[in-house]
Amino acid sequence: MGIDKDIQQARFRNVYQKAGINLIYTLGWMKDKTKCIFDEEDITSQQFNILRILRGSFPQPLSTLQIRERMLEKMSDTSRIVDRLIAKGLVKKITCKADRRLVDVIITDKGKKLLERLDAKQDEIDGVLRNLTEKEATTLSDLLDKIRNSE
Repeated sequence: MGIDKDIQQARFRNVYQKAGINLIYTLGWMKDKTKCIFDEEDITSQQFNILRILRGSFPQPLSTLQIRERMLEKMSDTSRIVDRLIAKGLVKKITCKADRRLVDVIITDKGKKLLERLDAKQDEIDGVLRNLTEKEATTLSDLLDKIRNSE
């Protein structure tokens, strides 16, 4: 099926509009496909992203601003997502050593163990793109980079 059939739209203003709509639609489709994997661990894709970022910086803690800068989806409610992760025991806040008025965030052992379980499902997550060859996946990634570098 093509995007025109998927969204039941036969005409587009031009190929750029069609490509943009296809990109947005495909992002939603990919989120739906991976949601069930994250649901099994009772986390969202945004929470997964924050845990992944914190594991990558471990043992160095990060501020919520640093986390936001590294997130795949830039959002203003990073603090609220971090608070949900704290409530689940997956991350904790610690006093910033450089400025005791600030707090940093660090992943807990429980958070690292959750990511280890999700690491075992990476093939399933990557499988969302299984219709592409490695060469096509590389081309797609290069094209997406080109779109963002056109600013």
